[in-house]
Amino acid sequence: MSLPLLPLPLQALPRLPAPARLIRAVDPRVPVGVKRRLVEPLLNRTFAEPLAEGEFDALTGRRITLAVEDLGMTLTLTLENERLRVCTQPGEATIRGGWREFLCLATRREDPDALFFQRRLLIEGDTELGLMVKNLLDSCEEGLAQGPFGDLLVRLERLARRKT
Repeated sequence: MSLPLLPLPLQALPRLPAPARLIRAVDPRVPVGVKRRLVEPLLNRTFAEPLAEGEFDALTGRRITLAVEDLGMTLTLTLENERLRVCTQPGEATIRGGWREFLCLATRREDPDALFFQRRLLIEGDTELGLMVKNLLDSCEEGLAQGPFGDLLVRLERLARRKT
């Protein structure tokens, strides 16, 4: 004879940490190999056409770091064999900002130049490389804001706007 399962009161359930706090705790512990398997296919599919046309060739042998400060996430990218790759070496340039600013950049809800002029996104290190990458992302007609991933970004942006 089994005992009936009684629902626990809501107060008795453990609370999940806020997403930003959870990401800050988990991201540094995620092995680079796992990040590669998650991020590289997404980036290479998203930017397949500009990559095939050689628009990212200036990134060959160079490294750019994207630092999402409020989430404690960093990702360093390079171009190898016409594919974007996650790497472990430090970037020669860093684009730094909060997740909302990167979201605005990816969804094109705000002018990329305005994000930089207002110092909401910063370029550090090799400024020429950082500007080149920013201009590449800005010139890609179908950047991250297209397809299913773009739909997710737009939903995240709406949520972010509601919270502010």
